[in-house]
Amino acid sequence: MNTEKIVLKNLLRNEQFARKVLPFLKSEYFILDSDKVLFETIKEFILKYNTQPTKDALQIEIDKNKTLSEDTIKKINENLEHIQKDAEDTNIDWLVSTTEQFCQDRGIYNAIMKSIEIMNSPKGGLSKGSIPELLSDALAISFDPNIGHDYFDNIEERYEYYHRVHEKIPFDLEFFNKITKNGLPKKTLNIAIASTGVGKSLFMCHVAASCLNQGRNVLYITLELAEEEVAKRIDANLMNISFEDLMSLPKDIYLKKANSIKSRTNGKLIVKEYPTASASTIHFKALLNELNLKKSFKPDIIFVDYLNICCSARIKAGSNINSYTYVKSIAEELRGLAVEHEVPLISATQTNRAGFDNSDIDLTNTSESIGLPATADFMFALISTDELEALGQIMVKQLKNRYNDPTQNKRFVVGIDRSKMKLYDAEASAQTDIVDSGQNIPVMNNRNKFKQLKV
Repeated sequence: MNTEKIVLKNLLRNEQFARKVLPFLKSEYFILDSDKVLFETIKEFILKYNTQPTKDALQIEIDKNKTLSEDTIKKINENLEHIQKDAEDTNIDWLVSTTEQFCQDRGIYNAIMKSIEIMNSPKGGLSKGSIPELLSDALAISFDPNIGHDYFDNIEERYEYYHRVHEKIPFDLEFFNKITKNGLPKKTLNIAIASTGVGKSLFMCHVAASCLNQGRNVLYITLELAEEEVAKRIDANLMNISFEDLMSLPKDIYLKKANSIKSRTNGKLIVKEYPTASASTIHFKALLNELNLKKSFKPDIIFVDYLNICCSARIKAGSNINSYTYVKSIAEELRGLAVEHEVPLISATQTNRAGFDNSDIDLTNTSESIGLPATADFMFALISTDELEALGQIMVKQLKNRYNDPTQNKRFVVGIDRSKMKLYDAEASAQTDIVDSGQNIPVMNNRNKFKQLKV
């Protein structure tokens, strides 16, 4: 008796086995049409009536299906006869293990066949870029025994979770560490929002440089700037020199400075450029797999510059879909990438027209999709005014924060040196009347006149 017949037999006769494996089985894992129909009929009956069907019940359900040929019905009835005659019981652990292996093998086989079909039909529904994801999903097939957190049975595990020290990637900026409780946790999506030219890329390049200094592996994906332009900004930051001085450095001095940076960190920085609006998480996953294979590189943090000019992996380019759904889809896919690879992911978005010259940005100023803030774990605005520029500062305003109370330190300023692409902690006096809740804060409005905001 082959594995398919063993699985079908025990779905009918072994309730414990059926409840363990039914959530993971798919009709596509069965080769014969008669086996697929029999499996689907058993599954539908169990899900509807919460019990296993008898032979007579199955035959009645199959007879109701007017789309089946006589030959298919005949083969199903032959299967049922064999199942009824075989009275042998089998060890449940062996059954589950064998069925899991069966699902994995069939999943990989189906993914390979689908990949061949995509290669042979390039004008079909899926692109070649989806092949790595198909194979990755097939290789990830597993019977996960965890069916949720039991409030009473898992009391001790819950206590241990409360007191476990979760690994985070800290900032080199005091107030960012305060509002995130010492850094960004894994499996999170973190978004900066700002108007054009305020400093979204500067912020991401600064944090990338800081992470590299900590000995972290950093992947910086850019869909806006060239790879060399991103590296130039990080050079200026780490070498602590202006763009102008960087461009005039003699080669030997530049190499000496670059090697000095290399000697003081164990981390690596990879910058990968994609054309604007042409790459999605499918491409990013393929890149991660390639980096792992060719360079043994696994990032500790990922930057995507920036979210709105990515593509969705689920929604085809050019589809008649609104921007809310499309951008929310991209955000969900990026957060899924962060969860899958267990890293924090930092990206950015533009303000809409109403937020372009607004010095008190809120979530309604998010461009294209308010669904983005719903998906993000941490979202903050970068705000610049003529007065702040004159002081060499930029204001940060918390908009959403799953790590801490967003009403504490809701607004604060950090120093900014645009020539060196650096951020730094501002003096304590600069935070006066800004940081603490309940204070009046002088903020510039759209007409560049001061107004008092109650925090």
